[in-house]
Amino acid sequence: MNRTVLTVIGQQRCDFLRWKGLYIEAEWDPTIPRGDDKSFWCLQTGNCLGPDGKIIDKYECNPARGCYKPL
Repeated sequence: MNRTVLTVIGQQRCDFLRWKGLYIEAEWDPTIPRGDDKSFWCLQTGNCLGPDGKIIDKYECNPARGCYKPL
């Protein structure tokens, strides 16, 4: 799957998408590459599936889904 055309966090992410990095209190260090551990959950369901039963992540939670809520 070509993910370059899909939504990325920071662009048009869903307001219900959560990531464990939100709870880390550390300043961003530009000398350290960003990790992508894929630890996401949906605020509406509390797990890795959205209300529509589909998997959630920074690519899949986009305006094409009915449960999507813009920031």
